[in-house]
Amino acid sequence: MLSRLLTATAVLVAFGGVLLIAQSDKPTSAAKMTTAADKLLGTLADDQKKKATFAFDDPHRKTWFFTPQQDKEKKSTRKGLRLDALTADQKAAVLDLLKAGLSATGYEQATGIISLESLLAELEGKGGAMTRDPSWYFVSVFGEPGNGQWGWRLEGHHLSVNFTLEKGEVICATPVLFGSNPAEIRTGPNKGKRLLPEIEDTAKELIKSLTDEQNTLAKQAKQLPEIKEGQPTAGVEKPVGIAAAKLTDAQKKTLAKLINAYADRLPGDVAAAEKKKATAGPEDLFFAYCVEADKPGKPYSYRVHGPSFVIEFLNVQGDSGKNPANHIHSGWRTLPSDFVLSAK
Repeated sequence: MLSRLLTATAVLVAFGGVLLIAQSDKPTSAAKMTTAADKLLGTLADDQKKKATFAFDDPHRKTWFFTPQQDKEKKSTRKGLRLDALTADQKAAVLDLLKAGLSATGYEQATGIISLESLLAELEGKGGAMTRDPSWYFVSVFGEPGNGQWGWRLEGHHLSVNFTLEKGEVICATPVLFGSNPAEIRTGPNKGKRLLPEIEDTAKELIKSLTDEQNTLAKQAKQLPEIKEGQPTAGVEKPVGIAAAKLTDAQKKTLAKLINAYADRLPGDVAAAEKKKATAGPEDLFFAYCVEADKPGKPYSYRVHGPSFVIEFLNVQGDSGKNPANHIHSGWRTLPSDFVLSAK
């Protein structure tokens, strides 16, 4: 029992002491979101508000997508208010809301993901099957900001940021989906640039450190499934892979670093709360992966699965420049469900 307690304590320390959250007089992220959402709604005309606002219990709140959503005529089928329907000041207000919901790093990555649409349009040309447009991102506000339960979303291709708030607090900060096509830019002036390097490099560091015995548990015969969009549940079943209890202290720190890379997309106070929820005993935290080393690009996927959260990552698709395994999907989900209706 003592050994198990000490091991659990080591995992907590690896997460940087997330249980000790410093008090501050600064506005919380929830307060910043409320102010930013109010400001945005105040700039909208009536017809724009009809597209941007929904009842808190509208089914749209729990129906999220990170893949392109368009009909046969290549017209978008997403709900919400599209960025190209906004003035410059209104777009700035949307970005202020996004800033309130993300850390500086998360915001830089999110806006980078949006900007990649221009590159995809160039790589795929006019004959591409999908419309690639950095203005095809949509904002939705659910309920009345600051009044009871409310929430908001900004999403488009490879990006979905969702928040649920109640009584001045963020009660759910998921799903958070960041994708990148290409994962590494292979041509042009930005050649070599990667938007999401930490979630690849840290995972590869952990995988490389595993012993043969550890790999018998961690390595999966098939790629882990694609992230399930369009629903409030991640749809993952019981954990697979190796329990953190079977990792060395150094490996536990690497796993904690990987979890932090996802949580730290969120602003500091929200990230700290998410890390606290994600801190499980080492026997309840699992890491699984699959690498197909014999295939071009060496496609791979991994999952970090705890009692209250799951991280899902895939780099198995080719990019729009036809480079194999250079197309990332990565998500943070709450278990058993995103979009909770009340604080637990």
